[in-house]
Amino acid sequence: MAQKNQVFDNVLDLVGNTPLIKLNTITAPFKGEFYAKVEAFNPGHSSKDRVALYIIEQAEKKGILKPGDTIIETTSGNTGFSIAMVSIIKGYDCILAVSSKSSPDKIDMLKTMGAKVYVCPAHVSADDPRSYYEVAKRLHEETKGSVYINQYFNQLNIDAHYNSTGPEIWEQTEGEITHLVACSGTGGTISGTAKYLKEQNPNVKVIGVDAFGSVIKKYHETREFDEKEIYPYRIEGLGKNLIPTATDFDVIDSFVKVTDEESAHTAREIAKTEGLFVGYTSGAAMQAVKQLEEAGEFDKNSKVVILFPDHGSRYMSKIYSDKWMTDQGFFDSQNKVAAESIQYIK
Repeated sequence: MAQKNQVFDNVLDLVGNTPLIKLNTITAPFKGEFYAKVEAFNPGHSSKDRVALYIIEQAEKKGILKPGDTIIETTSGNTGFSIAMVSIIKGYDCILAVSSKSSPDKIDMLKTMGAKVYVCPAHVSADDPRSYYEVAKRLHEETKGSVYINQYFNQLNIDAHYNSTGPEIWEQTEGEITHLVACSGTGGTISGTAKYLKEQNPNVKVIGVDAFGSVIKKYHETREFDEKEIYPYRIEGLGKNLIPTATDFDVIDSFVKVTDEESAHTAREIAKTEGLFVGYTSGAAMQAVKQLEEAGEFDKNSKVVILFPDHGSRYMSKIYSDKWMTDQGFFDSQNKVAAESIQYIK
């Protein structure tokens, strides 16, 4: 519990209650009002703090987790960091199976937080023994006294956001929200938030953001898993090559797909226009809003909340690296390398 004068018992007391910040410059030409739910204000700098803390505390209440146990999880980086942080405070060991698509920054952070990290190839099928899903299952079987969080198929992932993110947004907008735009990976964030908001007002429109190379959007539209949709893409924490049960497709109205390149540039644009240093998926969410605006989705009465999941510091070796952007072929005549803004005095 928080103490007087804003002194806290530990870092976990800071999870949740993140700010809603009005976007002014990047959305200036758009109809309506646009607000960012900036999850980087969580102590672990991402929305996954909510999930990690909620699932672990529920497991403790049910007697599933006991002192000295080991927590195992699959992660693209953010959930792993949050679990490692919670494990430190609560005294658990932490083992993480991480996708090789995760930035080196994220992997280094996980090691710094005391986690044992297994880096698994990203571009293999979900049932391949080398996939981070299968590696986590094997480690769970081999590790006595371990608990596998399994965020992709854990209802508590949805519940965490139903009990926190949704109510916060409803209160912060005084019930006037008309649209929620959020990326979908495990689907817990968008599903739990959407469920709460739609219970308050069924007319709130919930729009998910998916990546090209992911199966989520087509599955939402057809309820069929199409392997032909799958191909390698660069955005972390967005889209999937399987269907997570932590995604409640019934509370999501539609999906928009975004490209790796446009999402990277839009993340950089958010930093330069709004002073918010956000991650790759935040750029993806904002890029989706741009596409929705072009499609005529919003009007002057729209009050749009965009969920920005994490902090830009986790992508210094990726979207905020001119070398990485150049290597991906993301710079052209319109989006030039930013290195020319740096001058070295000799």
